[in-house]
Amino acid sequence: MPGSGKSIVAEQAATIGYKVISMGDIIREEAKSRGIKASPRSLGALMLRLRREKGKDAVAKRCLLRAQGENLSIIDGVRSLNELSFFRDNSSICLVAVHASPATRYKRLLKRGRVDDPKDYVTFQKRDDRELNVGIGSVIALADSILINEGSVGDLKRSAMKLFRGINNADEGIGKGRG
Repeated sequence: MPGSGKSIVAEQAATIGYKVISMGDIIREEAKSRGIKASPRSLGALMLRLRREKGKDAVAKRCLLRAQGENLSIIDGVRSLNELSFFRDNSSICLVAVHASPATRYKRLLKRGRVDDPKDYVTFQKRDDRELNVGIGSVIALADSILINEGSVGDLKRSAMKLFRGINNADEGIGKGRG
C-alpha cells in the first residue's frame, strides 16, 4: 500500500545490484507524456485508464521490458492479480509485501510530500480504496515474504537486507535468478 516502505526496500535492493523499476514511475511518465498534471486523483484515474485501454497487465508489461537483460530486478508497486500473473508467467519472481498500518502510512505520506501524495485523510482513504479495488489486497495475500514496517527506517533496511541475503543464497543453491 502507498506509504508502506516499498521504495526503501527497493533502494536497499539497489545497493546490492538490483535494478529498480517503479510501477508508479511508469504512470507518472505516462501522465507527463499526455500532458496530465500529477495529482492523486489524476494519476489514479490514469492508472485505471491505462488498464482499460491496454489491458489489466499493461503497466506490468512496460516494467518487464525495462527489466530485460538484467540479472536481478525489483518491480516496486505490483497492484493486481493480473500483474502478478503476468510476472509469474514471464519471469522468476519472489513476491515481497511491505506492510504498515493505515495510521503509520498516512503520517509517512504527509511527511514525504510527493506531488501525488494525499494532503488529507479523506483523500488518503480514497486512494487506499482505489488500490484495494484494483486488487492489491489479493496480491499482498499471495506474497512469498512479508516485511512489517512499523519501526524505524533503519529497522526496515536491516529486515530488507536480511531478506535479500536469504533470496540470493537460495538462488545460488539452485542456480536460478529471481526477477
